[in-house]
Amino acid sequence: MIEKLRGVLDECDVTELVVDVNGVGYAVTVPLSTFDRLPGVGETVTLFIHYQQREDNVQLFGFITRGERTLFRLLIGAVTGVGPKLALNVLSSMTINGFCDAIVDGDVKTLSKISGIGKRTAERMIVELRDKIKKIGDGGSALDLILKSSPGTALPPAAVDAIAALETLGIRNDTASKVVQQLCKESKDDTPTAEQLIRKALAVLNS
Repeated sequence: MIEKLRGVLDECDVTELVVDVNGVGYAVTVPLSTFDRLPGVGETVTLFIHYQQREDNVQLFGFITRGERTLFRLLIGAVTGVGPKLALNVLSSMTINGFCDAIVDGDVKTLSKISGIGKRTAERMIVELRDKIKKIGDGGSALDLILKSSPGTALPPAAVDAIAALETLGIRNDTASKVVQQLCKESKDDTPTAEQLIRKALAVLNS
């Protein structure tokens, strides 16, 4: 399973790009929200990946933030009739905040303006996502989870990498984020590396 790619942006189209990772080119499909924030061709890029395999076809969807990927997965996993194409249209048409607000407010008119989403699909989105965005799981907020990794956060790259690594070890995103953020606060003027944060986080979680 591929969760994240970091490499050189080798080719770039509006919705398709190629990331060169140590000589291997990965074709990745992205929404406009990610395309608008990509570096120039030849520069280093990091993308959060949703890996999809159907029969003999493998497709990678890339997102500039973990929040975009979270919303993408929520859409394709929780809304009947919404696949990757429509989920990408959502991210290409609205901000995460705007979409979540439209769902919570029951704003069918705004959602219906998204390409490929008519009134019925918009109504279905509201019905099937409203409770999940307000509260899911152990009382945590799906909206909070999405916004936690949106552009407004001030986490350094090392912290983002540490959280991603902890997730691959089976630690919940909210738990990993809370511990790493606390460690960053405690570091004061020091700038810990991702490896240091991972080790300290594991020590805290296993204590």
